Amino acid sequence: MKFAVGLGCCLSALLTLSGAATGVALADDNLEIQKPEIAVSVPMGEAAEKEAPRDAFHLLPGFQVERLFTVPKEKFGSWVSMTFDPKGRIIAGNEGGSGLFRITPPPIGSSESTRVERLDIHLGTPMGLLFAFDSLYLTRSGDSALYRLRDTNGDDQFDEITKLKDLKGSGDHGPHALRLSPDGKRIYLLAGNFTELPIEVKADPPQRMGGVRTAQRHATLAEGSRSRVPPNWDEDLLLPRQWDAGGFGVGVLAPGGWVAAVDPDGKNWELLTVGFRNAYDMALNADGEVMTYDADMEWDIGTPWYRPTRILHAVSGADFGWRSGTGKWPAYRVDSLPAVVDIGPGSPVGVEFGYGAKFPAKYQRALFGLDWTFGTIYAVHLTADGASYTGTKEKFLTRTPLPLTDTAIGPDGALYFTTGGRNTQSELYRVTYVGTESTAPVDARDTKFAELRALRQKTEAALDPQEKPADAASRLLPLLAHSDRHIRHAASTSLERLPTELWQERALAATDPNALITGVVGLAHTVDSPAQPALIAALDRLDYGKLSPQQQLDLLRAWSLVFIRLGAPDATVVANLAAKLDSFYPVTEAASPDALQRDALNCELCDMLVFLKSPTVVAKSLAVIKQSSAPAATPTNPAEVSTQPDTQDLAYIFLLRNLRDGWTGEQRKFYFTWLRDEHKKQGGHSFQKFLDNIAQEAYDNATDVDRVVVDAAGLHEPYKLPEIPAPVGPGHEYTVEGMVALSAAHPAGRNFASGKRSFAAARCVVCHRFAGDGGSTGPDLTQAAGRFNLRDLTESMVDPSKVVSDQYRTTVVQTTSGQQYIGRVIGDTNDSITLLINPEDSTKWVQIPKADIESRTLSPTSLMPKNLLNTLNQGEVLDLLAYLLSRGNPDDPMFKP
Repeated sequence: MKFAVGLGCCLSALLTLSGAATGVALADDNLEIQKPEIAVSVPMGEAAEKEAPRDAFHLLPGFQVERLFTVPKEKFGSWVSMTFDPKGRIIAGNEGGSGLFRITPPPIGSSESTRVERLDIHLGTPMGLLFAFDSLYLTRSGDSALYRLRDTNGDDQFDEITKLKDLKGSGDHGPHALRLSPDGKRIYLLAGNFTELPIEVKADPPQRMGGVRTAQRHATLAEGSRSRVPPNWDEDLLLPRQWDAGGFGVGVLAPGGWVAAVDPDGKNWELLTVGFRNAYDMALNADGEVMTYDADMEWDIGTPWYRPTRILHAVSGADFGWRSGTGKWPAYRVDSLPAVVDIGPGSPVGVEFGYGAKFPAKYQRALFGLDWTFGTIYAVHLTADGASYTGTKEKFLTRTPLPLTDTAIGPDGALYFTTGGRNTQSELYRVTYVGTESTAPVDARDTKFAELRALRQKTEAALDPQEKPADAASRLLPLLAHSDRHIRHAASTSLERLPTELWQERALAATDPNALITGVVGLAHTVDSPAQPALIAALDRLDYGKLSPQQQLDLLRAWSLVFIRLGAPDATVVANLAAKLDSFYPVTEAASPDALQRDALNCELCDMLVFLKSPTVVAKSLAVIKQSSAPAATPTNPAEVSTQPDTQDLAYIFLLRNLRDGWTGEQRKFYFTWLRDEHKKQGGHSFQKFLDNIAQEAYDNATDVDRVVVDAAGLHEPYKLPEIPAPVGPGHEYTVEGMVALSAAHPAGRNFASGKRSFAAARCVVCHRFAGDGGSTGPDLTQAAGRFNLRDLTESMVDPSKVVSDQYRTTVVQTTSGQQYIGRVIGDTNDSITLLINPEDSTKWVQIPKADIESRTLSPTSLMPKNLLNTLNQGEVLDLLAYLLSRGNPDDPMFKP
C-alpha cells in the first residue's frame, strides 16, 4: 500500500484514536463483535469546517457515516485492503501479515453488531484482494507474490493456498490491486514502480554514449511473453537528469509502475500499460476502461518536475512517463498521455466506482478516490471526451484524522471504507444516503463518443495473428492523422510492434503535421541510427511557425527523440535547427495566449536550445527570469514576500546548468544569486537539496574563469584547502627533456594513489581542479590529457611562463593614487575591472574603478610558480604525470604492472 513518506509521515504523528466503539463483546482471540454507531458529521464547506469538532466528518448533504468497527490494534493490527466475498462479507488484509479478517456487517438500519473473525491465513501484508473464479486472489508485499486461495471442502475456510507467481517488488511500491477484466476471463494486476515486470524482455546490452545509457531500440519479448506496450521503452531525456536529492529511488529506471493481465492460473501474462509512479488501486468503469489514481513524489513539491496525484485513464499501450528524480515527463508530451484530472498533493489509496450504490445518480456514476494523507474521499465525475475522458473532482467526505486505506461498494448499496496503515488506528465505516433524491439504479454506460472509444480500443488491442502485418500497417497508418490524440497515440504504439519496413516510408511521406510528427516519434523508438537523416529531413519539411502550439510541442519532442534515440546531430543540423528555433524563443503571450501552454513551449524550447548550445539561450532565458521576478511594487510588509517557489524560472535555471560556454561574468553572478535567493522559498523535502545540486552542477560545468567569478562574488563556498602532505623526496631539479626521457623509460607500473598524493604535495590541488576536486583559480586539469601530449604537459609544469593563456595572464594595474595591483582579471565592465590578487585564494580580489586606472599592462609571467615539482622524487613525478594523463582513472593501463 502506498502511504505518505513525506507529508504523511508528519501528519501520522498527530493521529489520534477517534473514539472507542460501544458495546464491545469478546468471544475469543479470533473473534470480536462490536455495536455500530452513527458518526458525528457536519456539512461540507469552509464555514462548517472551521466550527466543527476535530473528529467530526465533513460530508455532502443527505449522506450519513456509520462506524461499524474499531480495530483492536494489538490483536488485529492495521487494515490496508478490503473486498467483498460472494456471501456479502468483507475480507480485510492487515498490514504486517498477522492474518486476513472476515467481517460480517450488520444490515443497514438494524441494531445488530459487526462480527469480525480472524482467518488462519498468514501471507505477509495483503495489498490486493479479489474474489473471482471461485477463489480469493491476493497480492502481498515483502516477499511479493500473487496467490490463489480456495475452499475445497466447503467448510467456509481457505484450505488450499497456491503461489501462482513470484512478483519481485519492494514494500509499498510493490504489487498492488487486483481487478477482474472487462470480459470476465482474466485478472488485471497493478504494481508500483519498484516492481519488476511479470514478462521477460530481451534487450540489447546497455550501451553508453558520453557516459549516458543509450536507448534500447532492439528490445524484444521472450517467447510466451505478450505486451501491448512496445518493449523499447527508455528514459528518453534530452539533457541529463538529477536523481532525487533525498536519495529516494536512485537508479530505478523505466518503465515504472504497470498494469498486466493474467489468466486465472497465473501463467499467461500480458503487459497492458506502464509509466505509473505508485498507483495503489484501479477500477473499471461501465465501458470497460481502467482508471487509476497515481501517486506523486511529494518531496518534489515546488519544482517544475513535480507531478500531483492524478486520475489516469490507463489505456493499453501507454507509457505515462514516470521517470525517477527530475526525469518525469510532462503530460503534454506526444509519446505520453494526459491525466483525466489532477487531484493535488496527497497519498492515493483505494478507488472504486459507485456502481451498485444506493446513491443519487451523480454519485452512482462517480469514481471515488481515497487520499490517505489528507483524509479525503474525492468523487471524480468523468465526462466522455473523444476517445478518452476528462473529469472534475469534488470532496465527498473528509475528516481530521482519517488515514484512509481502501473502499468497496457493498451488496447492500452502501460505500464501505477502512482506515489504518503505517500502524495507525484502523476502523471500518459505512456511508449511506438518507436524503430525498432518487437512488434508483442508473445505466452508467456512456454512449457519447462510444464509436471513438471503440476505434481506440481496436487500435490498441493485441495484433490479430490472422491479419497480415502489411494489412495491419495499412489499417493503422491513416490513424496517425486522426484528430483525436488518444487514437494517434494508439496507432503509433501499435505500429511500433510491426516491422518498420512495412510503414517507415509511408509515415515519412505524410503531409499532415500530426501524422508526420507521430510517425517520426514511433520510428525514432524503433529504427537504427542510419535512418536518422531521413527522419531529420522529414521533420525539416514542417514550418514550425505555422503549427498550433500543441503541434509545436509535439514537434520539439519528435526532434528530441530523434537525437536521444539515434545519436547527436552533426554540426550542420545543429546550426540550422538552432537558428530556426531561436527566433521563436521566448514565446510571447501574443504567440500563445494560454499561460500553461506558453510555459510548456518555453521549457521545451529552452531544453532544445541548451542541447544545441545556442549562443543566445543564456541571455534570453535570464531576461525572462529577470522580468518575471521583478516586483510590481516593493513590499513594505515582510509577510507579503512570497515563499512560493518560482517553478517556471527554476525550470530555466535547471536546464541552463548544462551550458558551459556563452556566459558573461555578470550572467553567472545573476544565476547563482537567484539560486541563493530561492533557498528562502518553501518546497518539499528535496527542494533545498535540489537547489544545492543544481548550483553544484552548474559550478562544475562552468569554465575556470566563471568559477573564479562566482567564488569571488561569494556565491559558492570556496575550495577548502586540505592538509597538504609533505613530499616523500628527495627532490630533484627537473627539465622538460629529463622528464620526457624519464617517462619513456618507465611507461607503466605507476601508482595511482601516489599520483593523487603527489598532486597535493606539489600544491597543484590548491589552484587546479582535477576529477571534481581542487581549487578553481587555475585551469581544470581533468581533461588535460586530451589537450596536451607528454612534452606539452611537462613543459607547462617545468616552465609555466613559456606559454600563458590570455585567460590566465597576469595584469599589472597602476592607479592614479600610486597604488599597484598585480593579479588576474576576472571581471571587466564599462566602469571597473576586478582582479584576483591571490592565485591560491579565490576570495582575495579587488575591484578598481576604471576612472582610477593610470595604466594597465599584461605581464609575461604566469601566476603559477616555477619549480613546484622540484620537491618530488622521480617516482612521485612519474606517478603525478600518469595521474594527470589518466584523467583520474585508476584502471588506466599506466597503473598496470
